[in-house]
Amino acid sequence: MEVALVEDQNKDAVTDDRSITNEEVEVIDSADQEITESTETDSASMEELKTENEALKAEKEEVFNRMLRIQAEYDNFKKRSQKEKEAERKYKSQDLINELLPALDNFERALQVEVTDANSSLFDGITMVYRQFQDALKSQGVEVIETEGKTFDPNLHHAVMQTEDDEFEPNIVVEELQKGYLLKDRVIRPAMVKVNK
Repeated sequence: MEVALVEDQNKDAVTDDRSITNEEVEVIDSADQEITESTETDSASMEELKTENEALKAEKEEVFNRMLRIQAEYDNFKKRSQKEKEAERKYKSQDLINELLPALDNFERALQVEVTDANSSLFDGITMVYRQFQDALKSQGVEVIETEGKTFDPNLHHAVMQTEDDEFEPNIVVEELQKGYLLKDRVIRPAMVKVNK
């Protein structure tokens, strides 16, 4: 009986060993499966991270480029504003000069009157005021556009008449009908002229 008992114990032990072994095998298989799943999960999450990283890099690049464009637009705006302020200062008297040019034309017409003893003092006074007027305009940068004998320039001259004169070459200003004026480098009134064909 002892032998049978020992054999039963041995069988139980072998069975226990087999069940332990089966359990251990299942645990090892389970661990391998978890490692495989973990590796697959890690690979998947790495791919997701790489994709997310690329998306973030693209977004960063887009934001950086947008910031550069905005900075360039701001710099251009500052330069444009500065130029406008400079032009405004440079040509600040243009409106006033445009208002005064008809009065200057009338002074010139008054100076074309025949001088007699009766009106000589009046003529001298008008001449003196006219010179002061011209000096004031020159101090603001106003210049008379030269016309007679010069080549016709559509930027400076306004041709209102044409003539055929053998004494002059073609496209030469023959006569000035109304003076033109420049304010610094800007034409504020083109000269009205007669041009040779």
